[in-house]
Amino acid sequence: MAETLIFSVPKENRTIRYKELIPQISSLLDGELDEIACLANATAAINEAFSFFWIGFYRVMDNELVLGPFQGPIACTRIQKSRGVCGTAWNLNETILVPDVDLFPGHIACSSASKSEIVIPLRNSKGEVMSILDVDSDTLNDFTDTDQLNLELICLELQKHLYD
Repeated sequence: MAETLIFSVPKENRTIRYKELIPQISSLLDGELDEIACLANATAAINEAFSFFWIGFYRVMDNELVLGPFQGPIACTRIQKSRGVCGTAWNLNETILVPDVDLFPGHIACSSASKSEIVIPLRNSKGEVMSILDVDSDTLNDFTDTDQLNLELICLELQKHLYD
């Protein structure tokens, strides 16, 4: 297992950073079967690569999202289906990219510093949502198609490793 992530470009070059990050996350997952350990290392790796305001996972437990491993300020512990961006992504079973969280109906403001957000569901082999990756930025309109594509690829790696 790697103890240090290696990047050849500054974090502002997201395209190359993601290309370098994804195989390193795959290496971190190799041989580890514990869900919390895998989600924790993935969260730490994304944080190290990009320093977003908040990065974390919510796990589906007893028909609600329960806070899992994260990096950033304290967060909402439980989220109901269809509530906020995370609950909506879970309900719709699709990625949601929000350029301005203040314009998202029903946004749950765990922190007023959060300005934009991207949320990606992780599914099992039956297509059921098992957990949610939530990434927040303290900058408006911070996430692009590049972030969506690559964070979805990271989630696919986690999915294959944990839920298939």
